[in-house]
Amino acid sequence: MLPLLLLTATAAADPAPQTFPLWPGKAPLAVSDSPTDKPELTAYRPEKPNGTAVVVCPGGGYGFLANDHEGKQVAEFFVKQGVTAFVLKYRIVTKDRPGPLGEAPLLDAQRAIRLVRAKAKDYAIDPRRVGIMGFSAGGHLASTAATHYEKAGLKNDDDVEKESSRPDFVILAYPVISMEDGVTHGGSRKNLLGDKPDAKLIELYSNEKQVKKDVPPAFIFHTSADTAVVPENAVRFYLACKKAGVPVEMHIYEKGRHGVGLGSDPKWTGGENSVGTWPDRLSDWLTARELLPKAK
Repeated sequence: MLPLLLLTATAAADPAPQTFPLWPGKAPLAVSDSPTDKPELTAYRPEKPNGTAVVVCPGGGYGFLANDHEGKQVAEFFVKQGVTAFVLKYRIVTKDRPGPLGEAPLLDAQRAIRLVRAKAKDYAIDPRRVGIMGFSAGGHLASTAATHYEKAGLKNDDDVEKESSRPDFVILAYPVISMEDGVTHGGSRKNLLGDKPDAKLIELYSNEKQVKKDVPPAFIFHTSADTAVVPENAVRFYLACKKAGVPVEMHIYEKGRHGVGLGSDPKWTGGENSVGTWPDRLSDWLTARELLPKAK
């Protein structure tokens, strides 16, 4: 583990979120000129950054983005702990951006990680402490970035592309992991791979089958009551990490519907309060990995 360094920004941190384009000009694999095909990052900056950064991928079945309770609220959670958060608007299927998406979301996630590293000095970030987090289908994207990072995809001739796309850690909240029948989330698979994807594509994007020893340390959260994305997704990824020798921690709560976010909003928890402790377990894990400072 790397020592935790308290970095000082070269300029005073701006508490207002800042949104900027992910790609210079047209994004690779863009099929339209619509806003959907123009990925973005929104930066949330703490007043006293501790050097850790995380790219946040909201869920939505690759068909919409739950930008509030799986984006903005999550970024604000990290900011309170001194972590710089970047909410990713990645490519999804819409009327003017038809599917299947194929490699486009992965290219966006890889670009986001590279871009955060390229801007490390501007945001007082340690480029060796850049992680990715995803919820539901965003969890599939995060796990894809964690297992397919050696795939450079299409490149632009700019300094950003010289940075590594391997995240230093990965956080998966009720994630879609597998593309296999009986386990996957059907809507996510259809939007990403199409109605009848080839067997090789199903295996390629079944990320439990892509775990190698150099996959970054993982934290996983799910609930047994989740019927939209069954917890076998999380279990498969956990077992694959364990088999490969990848440091991994998993928490599965008995209750809590799909989409609980941080577990603090009754709209999503249905009044079930115990699931709201999972962010505390995440903070404990980040502290143990020296990504957050220990409490004094």
